[in-house]
Amino acid sequence: MKINVMRVGPIGTNCYLLQDEETKLAALIDPGDQAQDILELVGREGVKVQYILLTHGHYDHTTAVPELKKLLDGVEVYIHKADAQGTGNTIFPLAGQVEDLRCYDEGDHITLGGLDIQVLHTPGHSKGSVTLKVENVLFTGDTLFAGSCGRIDLPGGDWNEMLSSLKRLAGLEGDYQVCPGHEAMSTLEKERKTNPYLMEAMRG
Repeated sequence: MKINVMRVGPIGTNCYLLQDEETKLAALIDPGDQAQDILELVGREGVKVQYILLTHGHYDHTTAVPELKKLLDGVEVYIHKADAQGTGNTIFPLAGQVEDLRCYDEGDHITLGGLDIQVLHTPGHSKGSVTLKVENVLFTGDTLFAGSCGRIDLPGGDWNEMLSSLKRLAGLEGDYQVCPGHEAMSTLEKERKTNPYLMEAMRG
């Protein structure tokens, strides 16, 4: 497994290229902008993008999706159904722009070559926020950040749901690399010990 990260868009969204190195199959996670730059990265890595996987539906995580869907042959786009219904909403712009939009939910698994991607429904930042678990890595979107968590003041945000989702992530057995939707990477063990929001959730 190999992971590339590229910060895209006006507020620096982390777009990830997740690769199965043996099969050269890949998934783009949260391509929030700069489709051509993302395609250049894909070309440099020499991989075939099989999936576009979205941690949630906000514009800063989805802006490049319609263009990439047209340019990447056969790519499948996945999002949680609760965030796929925002046609005409500038915060949730994706629905209606992408044909054959696919939905995943809690407990679903997606196979990428030899990698198993597990979907954890972790609402709070939005109703359809998910965390993607792959081996010892968590792609947490805007649920869990290094030292913080996602905002809850946008449509679909809910503090009680956020606390429940953070508690669930904190309760995962062992340690994980945390790949959030913005800012720096971290580890789950570090966040358990230092993140005030995760610590509050663990006390609940």
